[in-house]
Amino acid sequence: MTTIEIVAGILLIIASLVIILIVLAQESKDQGLTSAIGGGANESFYDKNMGRTRDAKLSRFTKIAAIVFFIVTLAVNVLSAIKK
Repeated sequence: MTTIEIVAGILLIIASLVIILIVLAQESKDQGLTSAIGGGANESFYDKNMGRTRDAKLSRFTKIAAIVFFIVTLAVNVLSAIKK
């Protein structure tokens, strides 16, 4: 293994752990049968906006970590194909 492959492997492990932790930190969008019947109107305007900021940040970090994971995976595959 070359040092590039080792560094890429470490980056993949870190990115996957970050994705797992961020997804676990996000609140569930599913509110069950109450939301289906009531249309989700039982939340106040303040609750919706307060949750949106935190959820928006977590969603953005999830997207960034997924993009890093995808790019590093592609780079490792391209480098290993060139190496052969």
